[in-house]
Amino acid sequence: MADDDASLLEAAWEARERAVCSFSHFKVGAVLLDDAGRRFTGANVENASYNLGLCAERVALYHALTHGVGTIERVVIVTEAAEPTYPCGACRQALWEFAPGAEVLLANRHDQRRIRVSELLPHAFDASALPDP
Repeated sequence: MADDDASLLEAAWEARERAVCSFSHFKVGAVLLDDAGRRFTGANVENASYNLGLCAERVALYHALTHGVGTIERVVIVTEAAEPTYPCGACRQALWEFAPGAEVLLANRHDQRRIRVSELLPHAFDASALPDP
């Protein structure tokens, strides 16, 4: 494993420990790396109105966007699930819109998988489908 992978995975695991998931008990941590080497972390946040919760990937992404992120090059997502966990549909859409060329590293304590954001959401909907203003 490259040192960069190890460092990013460690940051994602640390973020995971800050998850607020008293309903699902499914902790997720994420870290995004931009082209300037900056890291933006996130963890999932739930509340009693389930659909108002936010996944770790979008927490990290929105944090990055509101703090002047450059081009997002990598996304790391960690869980304790039996298999590395892929992002949900909403996260795939958000990542497509703001990090379409990023590499995604999915990991649990025993396994890792790599995929590109573009492979997560083939035939994606984006601004190109909207009429000109």
